[in-house]
Amino acid sequence: MNSKKDPALPAKPKNNFSRRGFMRGVGIGSGALGTGLLEKEAAAAPAAAKVVGPGPVPITLEINGKPVHLTVEPRVTLIDALRNHLDITGAKKVCDRATCGACTVIMDGKTVYSCTVLAIDAQGKKIETIESLGTPTKRHPISQAFWDNDAQQCGYCTPGFVMASKGFLEEHPNPTMAEVEHGLGGNICRCGTYMGIRKAVLEAAAAMKKGGKNG
Repeated sequence: MNSKKDPALPAKPKNNFSRRGFMRGVGIGSGALGTGLLEKEAAAAPAAAKVVGPGPVPITLEINGKPVHLTVEPRVTLIDALRNHLDITGAKKVCDRATCGACTVIMDGKTVYSCTVLAIDAQGKKIETIESLGTPTKRHPISQAFWDNDAQQCGYCTPGFVMASKGFLEEHPNPTMAEVEHGLGGNICRCGTYMGIRKAVLEAAAAMKKGGKNG
């Protein structure tokens, strides 16, 4: 077979097409198109609306027998006011959904979840936190009973349990184990030290009855 070209046949036109060039062109075109669309959408997007709402206001809270003055937005909860504005950090912010009880304080003699109370609404009420119960050298009977019964592990739930126990014992000074279990049902211990806590509350009840409310 003769492999030489026939000089009588016309030469084939040179093909400049390449797959690499095609892909490069598609990429550049798509990028330009995408950029154009993004710029068009950005230009058409409305300007961010100006946030309008009540600003910080001065309030006065009565905490552990003393008036304290602070300035907070009306949306600030009591737990956030205590911890973030007053550096009163005994009550713990854990669930922030009124389910665990770690933020429990006593307000006008009733136990409340401080994550559900607006600080502005707590004005004129007597607020008690765990900081008001005894000292490290002279513990409140409830704190001492928790210590004696090893009723705490990680410690996050302990302040809430102590305050819930105080509120409970003020209404039920002679409780049974079943009453303690029911009365503290609104507080959760992730470490599972419930038996130690319940024994501590019964022991604290006896100590408070014997030595007075504050031991």
